[in-house]
Amino acid sequence: MNNIYNFLRPAWQELIREGKENLVFIPFIMLLVSFPASLAINNLCLGFFILSVILYRKKLVWNWNFYLILPVLFFIWMCFSYFWSYEPENTIKALSKECTLLLIPLAFSFLPPFTRNQIHLIFKYYSYSMLIYAIYFLIRAFIRYFISHDSSVFFYHGPQNDIDTGLVPRLLNAIHVSVYMALAFFYFFIKDTKSIIEKIGLSVLFVFILLLSSKNIIVVFILLILLYLFYYSKIANRLRLRNLVILLLVLGVIFSFNKIKERFIIEFTSNTEKSLSHSVEINHKQGVNNISIYQAWKTDRFTHNDYFPGTAFRVYQIRIFNEMLHENPIFWKGFGLNASQNKIKEKEKEHHLYPGYGNYNFHNQYIQVFAELGIIGLLFLLIILISNVCKAFLAKDFLHIAFAVLMISLFLTESFLWRQRGVGFFIILFALFMHNKVKCFSFKRV
Repeated sequence: MNNIYNFLRPAWQELIREGKENLVFIPFIMLLVSFPASLAINNLCLGFFILSVILYRKKLVWNWNFYLILPVLFFIWMCFSYFWSYEPENTIKALSKECTLLLIPLAFSFLPPFTRNQIHLIFKYYSYSMLIYAIYFLIRAFIRYFISHDSSVFFYHGPQNDIDTGLVPRLLNAIHVSVYMALAFFYFFIKDTKSIIEKIGLSVLFVFILLLSSKNIIVVFILLILLYLFYYSKIANRLRLRNLVILLLVLGVIFSFNKIKERFIIEFTSNTEKSLSHSVEINHKQGVNNISIYQAWKTDRFTHNDYFPGTAFRVYQIRIFNEMLHENPIFWKGFGLNASQNKIKEKEKEHHLYPGYGNYNFHNQYIQVFAELGIIGLLFLLIILISNVCKAFLAKDFLHIAFAVLMISLFLTESFLWRQRGVGFFIILFALFMHNKVKCFSFKRV
């Protein structure tokens, strides 16, 4: 208890001191750490942050920049899509989820840039908060395992929103939580000197990210670790061989987890033209046919016994988008924001998929934007992402680099910005990094 008190007391004093210098500092931290919590809490924190900006606007200054204009223009284009939307009611409903693309840049336009120390503190408390979330979900998993003796409670998320059997609830989405945790991991990882608590936190977050079993995020996560170890760490030149050995050992540990290994095996063994037969029981279901990438792209009619692994299903979605593009005049303007789902359901019936596949969106942010907002909307998104990654590398800010790379890769497999938590998380960190000119987590390449 004494150690906890010794940690919390200076932390509280730090928050109060920095809060006096920047009046929205504490509300901003509260908003940033609320994303793994319920939507009600996240909305409350968003309202508190916006209210703090409004109440103290006389003490704040207009501080607009080009980067903050980009998401606002993107949101305006979403609003315009109402006038040509195939589903105007759905478009209106979706705009309420996307409004942070307008609210957060406008709020930041009144904020003075955070100081170097304030940004360090923001990510410090964000990272410790993610660590607390991770510990909570791990404890929850252990309790559930002792009750049910089902090892699936340690991995991924449940199969349905109302069946909470995974490591995190499906409403949170294990892939999205992986991104939250990865950013916290890299805050601890790039510190030159680490306390015992930070080393323990680093280990817990590393294991937690692996248990979340998001194939895409695990691959990018490992690549980012390699990028830092081999090219940007202070001892990279002297320890590259040792780092390679450590990496191989880590990968061996990763794939020793049966659940994680199985998720990769399903992808790599099914993604060939003649990979799996009907007798293969990789999904533990008799008679299930695992669809390959080739089949997902070429097969005209499927059967209700066909199962799409993640990669194959996303290839199928690219295919049906290509079909929609040829069948509908959507190249320039798209179907309209949140107006493509009925078209996806029509394709489900046309290709005779098992009922339910049509309820999924494109699970690819680039295709989702192209389908609903046309090439103009896609260009807005690409300019935002390119600006983000360019500034990250020019600033040599590794935490910004990690965020930029994670977003680009995540958008390949998730319509992240079409989720309320997703768009909020992205635009808040985008605004934070792009609004500030200081190099807070800078390093020198060796």
